[in-house]
Amino acid sequence: MRIAALLYYRCVSNASNLCRHASIRIVTRPTKITDRALDVGIIVFGVVTLLLVYAFFNRVGSPRPDATRVFNPDGLLGDIIQVEVRNGNGVSGLARRMTTFLRSYGFDVVEQGDHTSFDQEETIIFDRIGNLDAAKQVALALGIPVIEVQQDIRSDYYLDVSVIIGMDYKSVMPFLEDEP
Repeated sequence: MRIAALLYYRCVSNASNLCRHASIRIVTRPTKITDRALDVGIIVFGVVTLLLVYAFFNRVGSPRPDATRVFNPDGLLGDIIQVEVRNGNGVSGLARRMTTFLRSYGFDVVEQGDHTSFDQEETIIFDRIGNLDAAKQVALALGIPVIEVQQDIRSDYYLDVSVIIGMDYKSVMPFLEDEP
């Protein structure tokens, strides 16, 4: 039962315009299903609104990687940063998963596969054409500090960035969800 209090004031006009009499009457009425549905609707609307506000501020406040090539010293085709992904630790399927992750951010992963050895300790990002900004965008997408990007210019590679997945792969963005 929902209780609503109704206040009735009866004022008598006198020199000071004060109310001489006030009465309170309690009115009860049965709760309707539509009232409950309305309450639930208001709560759901509030939760959805809060989630949208959170998503907006999270999107605006967090830097997002940009897969567009700004600088192209070797004259590579296209405007999208081209990346190669190499598995340097021997755990099966990591290069494929990282490729899928980078493509979801708009990067053009042109090659994936195993590195020449499986003893890579840390995940490394190499700038291959002298465009550190492109390598830093890949580092941003993977959650790797941009100060760890290295330059190893190889004009015969025909790509912007190489990523070699190391033994620390669980600390890199696409694999963080694997932690229990």
